[in-house]
Amino acid sequence: MRQSRYNDPEDASINWRVLTKLLPYLTEFKTRVWLAISCLVAAKLASVALPFILKDTVDNLNLNTTKEVIMAATIGLIIAYGVLRLANVLFGEIRDTLFGRVTERAMRRLGLTVFNHLHKLDLDFHLSRQTGGLSRDIERGTSGVSFLMRFLIFNIGPTLLEIGMVVGLLFYNYGASFALVIFVSVVLYVFFSLKATDWRTKYVKEVNQADNNTTSRAIDSLLNFETVKYFNNEKFEANRYDVDLEKWENARRKNRLSLFALNGGQAFIIAGAMTSMMALAAINVANGNMTIGDFVLVNAFTMQIFMPLNFLGFVYREIRGSLTNIENLFALLEQQPAIVDKADAKELHVTKGEIVFENVGFAYHKDRQILENVNFVVKAGTKVAVVGESGAGKSTLVKLLFRFYDPTAGSIKIDGQDIAQYTQDSVRQHIGIVPQDTVLFNDTLYENIRYGRPDASEEEIQEAIKLAHLDAFVNLLPDKGDTQVGERGLKLSGGEKQRVSIARTILKRPPIMVFDEATSSLDSQSEQAILSALREIAKGYTSFMIAHRLSTIVDADIIIVMDKGQIAEQGSHSDLLNLNGIYTNLWQAQQKNTNTG
Repeated sequence: MRQSRYNDPEDASINWRVLTKLLPYLTEFKTRVWLAISCLVAAKLASVALPFILKDTVDNLNLNTTKEVIMAATIGLIIAYGVLRLANVLFGEIRDTLFGRVTERAMRRLGLTVFNHLHKLDLDFHLSRQTGGLSRDIERGTSGVSFLMRFLIFNIGPTLLEIGMVVGLLFYNYGASFALVIFVSVVLYVFFSLKATDWRTKYVKEVNQADNNTTSRAIDSLLNFETVKYFNNEKFEANRYDVDLEKWENARRKNRLSLFALNGGQAFIIAGAMTSMMALAAINVANGNMTIGDFVLVNAFTMQIFMPLNFLGFVYREIRGSLTNIENLFALLEQQPAIVDKADAKELHVTKGEIVFENVGFAYHKDRQILENVNFVVKAGTKVAVVGESGAGKSTLVKLLFRFYDPTAGSIKIDGQDIAQYTQDSVRQHIGIVPQDTVLFNDTLYENIRYGRPDASEEEIQEAIKLAHLDAFVNLLPDKGDTQVGERGLKLSGGEKQRVSIARTILKRPPIMVFDEATSSLDSQSEQAILSALREIAKGYTSFMIAHRLSTIVDADIIIVMDKGQIAEQGSHSDLLNLNGIYTNLWQAQQKNTNTG
């Protein structure tokens, strides 16, 4: 069984190499990407220019000149300030609009790639997977792309660009001291925020876990309301709930204190940076090296630098989580199917439908042999049934025929063609199946039948419904074929679902029909109706049946009896009874149970 490669976003370290895997999905709209980056730079240039407008406005108000000149210059500067402020917002909006299409297309392409890949993986992967975990990986991974692009490119990237520009401008205009204070403060702020966020992670997890436990305890107790009342355990349940609430309370307190430490540390660094910058500016103003406008500019730049960094802890944690979720998604893409078509595999062509198992052996694991030296022939147009105790290897034969697995020894041929040499798609195209457990999609009755051949016409669907003896049932429904069957077909009975499955297989019209214990879970009346339908549709087709109830296959041309992965007996129903062996014992046991019932 495969080991899970899922990483918890709360625990995983950042793997920046994931970005290189993501790049191919972002390059479909290269022009849009460059335009978005251009708008990003333009927005930041406008943002950085704003403090200079403020500086000139303040200095202009302090000019020793006429009132008219001051007002004219000030109005011009204020208009320029408004234009730059508007440009900053507009360029940001245009950037988001341009890059939004890139992100959405990347999410679509990546989601479709993973979906197609999962359908290519082998049966073993899907039997051992957890559906909820797989769905979570896909959902979080595709959502992580959006979050990563939004915050990494539109938050962290622009902030770093702005910091670089501000440090450079301060160094150029006012010397190394101002640039050094900002640079050191930002580095210290970032380092502290990242370390404190990593430290806080355990407290965040404790709160989430405590919250989940408390909710689960309450729901479990309320769902079992009657049991609680029967045993007078209200107080016992309340005490248990209060224990969970106490853990939740303590976890919340620790999380609140850790948040206080983070916010307090960040505030201390910002206050220190602001105080140092103001002190340096004030000293320079007092010495006549700077103007009041320069003082305002330095203050504006300092505030402007630290404002986007306020959410650094949150952004860092979310980016780390997004990268981990995307990594989990790519881990799914790295899963390789056990059954792969050969490079020179051709399309299988079936004219008659003869099936031959030649010395077939199979094992799921080296220490667990399932089939050994299995030989039999299903001649074209005949009906062959396979019976045996549970675990004898009956259903494995069907999985090998569909190429969900390949034999570890021997070969399976259809019309003399070794199916291992042909594409999986072409092999399955020529085989129809009515499974033991029919699972339907949460769609209409018609659409579930149409699934057998999506391009089928309305007339062909109606014919399949009639041949499956499903027409009487459909006509009784208020919405007829447009009736919703519910999730996994739960609104239909077992017999109704089996008839839908038969209709679906009829619509496919394959030369080979497989029936895998198709009536094992039905009552006698439903079973007889289904058997009648099966006999009717199987005429002229090669039929391969896996049976539990021997009464359903007495008319088979050949009955194969499996025992511990090998063929123990084979022949017609009467021939096997005359052998007085395994089949006879199975028959007598079932007849006895039927008579007793």
